Amino acid sequence: MIDVVRYRERRARLAAQMGRGVAVLSTAPECVRNRDAHFPFRFDSYFHYLCGFPEPEAVLVIVAGDSTRSILFCRDKDIEREIWDGFRFGPAGAREALGVDEAMSIGTLDKEMPQLLADQPALFCDVGENSEWDARLIQWLNAVRAQVRTGIAAPGEIRDVRKLLDEMRLVKDDSEVHTMRGAAAISARAHRRAMRATRPGRFEYEIEAELLHEFRAAGAQAPAYTPIVAGGANACVLHYVSNDARLRADDLLLIDAGCELDGYAADITRTFPVGGRFLGAQREVYELVLAAQAAAIEHVRAGNSWQDPHDAAVRVLVQGFVDLGLCNGSVDGVIESGDYRRFYMHRTGHWLGMDVHDCGDYKRDGQWRTLEPGMVLTVEPGCYVRPGDGVPERFWNIGVRIEDDAVVTARGCEIITAEAPKSVADIEALMRA
Repeated sequence: MIDVVRYRERRARLAAQMGRGVAVLSTAPECVRNRDAHFPFRFDSYFHYLCGFPEPEAVLVIVAGDSTRSILFCRDKDIEREIWDGFRFGPAGAREALGVDEAMSIGTLDKEMPQLLADQPALFCDVGENSEWDARLIQWLNAVRAQVRTGIAAPGEIRDVRKLLDEMRLVKDDSEVHTMRGAAAISARAHRRAMRATRPGRFEYEIEAELLHEFRAAGAQAPAYTPIVAGGANACVLHYVSNDARLRADDLLLIDAGCELDGYAADITRTFPVGGRFLGAQREVYELVLAAQAAAIEHVRAGNSWQDPHDAAVRVLVQGFVDLGLCNGSVDGVIESGDYRRFYMHRTGHWLGMDVHDCGDYKRDGQWRTLEPGMVLTVEPGCYVRPGDGVPERFWNIGVRIEDDAVVTARGCEIITAEAPKSVADIEALMRA
């Protein structure tokens, strides 16, 4: 059931920030996979955040001003199409289910929009997201401009509605955090299942299948992104998704996978030995990355800078790189030169929410933004050692990343993915069992 009160409050908050004007948000288009087969439909996150409507071919309009109102344009009720494609709300059903002020047929959108934009000072939209959608917006504006001699004025300003919504979405409410805990719990169980299923000789895609089975069996609608299941040298490819290699006993397996539950993503990475026990160099690198993650998590707390966890992780990693002979020089010197980026080339985290790389600026007025309670982010340091000159051979083709999801709280942070084992002892014990 759609939480009418929550979505109504969000629309009211957006309208208050707009002042006066019209916001127009479309859900995502349906995409053809090949010929008449479509990719699974997934709504646009901004659109869904404001109304929760799950169907394609829908547009939400919010008119802000002295009398704020919301209007949903959606597909008509069509019994014939429902036989083929399933239930449709129709305008009347959508109005009742969503608590919007009005609902109309999507077929009337081009006729109604010039009237809704007339004499409004600003149009709030996601300009630049889709060229076809942009052309349609311009068409409506031009239709209003054509009436200028009748005394009707077109909006004089086009503003990006996403700037307002990004700030709203960045801080999660209790309901959102509850859903994200659910996504994290399912994803953690999937990683445990994958660890138990891993053994030499199996293929990466067989382990991927274990993850996907757990996601769907637990009620998640889909993976939040294409799973990375990377054995051996494949773990040194940051976005490896082929998932088709055979697993070898002496290799590590890096799995980066999370599910999407009711519109919210989880994002977990675990790295563990295919043969069940960490070998010498593997264990050294793994323990280093784990220590770097612990240092970063210590800095995930309200009042700290977004950059603080990254800086903490980098300092621990660089000290380890120097100690292991991967980098030469002092810790400060290696950080200043950037030489460590040969082995750690990405950031330590990103925002997490309805999108796996969620919305929200990382800097404000040129400064790293301050963490606040309700923000959710990943903490994911790593180390990736490819064969190369000057790199000790015993470290070649070792790739390790450890990633958890953290909710910023008033006193620190809550790691909502902690059910996925990550200590050497816990991983080896689970795989022995």
